[in-house]
Amino acid sequence: MRNVIVTGGSRGLGLGIARKLTETGYRVIAVARKQNDELAVAMQEAEKANPGSFHFAPFDLAEIEGIPDLIKTLRKDFGPIYGLVNNAGLSFDGTLALMPVSQIEQLLRVNTLSPIVFTKYMVRSMMADGGGRIVNMASITAFTGYSGLSVYGATKASIIGFSRSIAREVGRMGVNVNSVAPGFIETDMTQGIKDEQRQQIERRSALKRLADIDDVANAVEFLLSDRAKNITGTVLTVDAGNTA
Repeated sequence: MRNVIVTGGSRGLGLGIARKLTETGYRVIAVARKQNDELAVAMQEAEKANPGSFHFAPFDLAEIEGIPDLIKTLRKDFGPIYGLVNNAGLSFDGTLALMPVSQIEQLLRVNTLSPIVFTKYMVRSMMADGGGRIVNMASITAFTGYSGLSVYGATKASIIGFSRSIAREVGRMGVNVNSVAPGFIETDMTQGIKDEQRQQIERRSALKRLADIDDVANAVEFLLSDRAKNITGTVLTVDAGNTA
């Protein structure tokens, strides 16, 4: 059973990805600050369907200094790690002019610095184990402007640039690195959006609808699979044609 770490795996998109991966035969280690009811239910369901396929590791991804030890512990407990899904992320909605610098720093720390450091220590062990897969969660805000999300968009654009370059660095060692850029999907992070805005996004999309968590989870599962063995350094956009 191949081990995959999913950061921010306790709710929303991360939990949807974790669920999908346990269903398709991976052993998932969800990393998040704390367990919640939604995660507990998903773990129970996975345990019934595929015993031993879903685990939880409590960790605050803002605590960057602890990442090397976390990876060491997970390798010791579960064996070689085949995949990493850097999904954990924060979003503060607000104009740049009014956003506190502490919030800007927090966004950059969790959305950009943390996945870069996680990837650094993860690729070391993947190279030692003969290969692996990294999927970084970006966003269509990385390549389309969205008022009120300038800092968030900057963190996601940096993840795409990072993914392209690191894919070149580690490709010869058998590690594939790609990004997935979801459009607007229904998660805890997007609950604050008004119906009017939601309808506007639907109208703007080529398919006249929104993508959902399952669509994004399918894209991640594909990039981790052997079917994607020759795909690296690219971005898979899942947005119902919003940016088409």
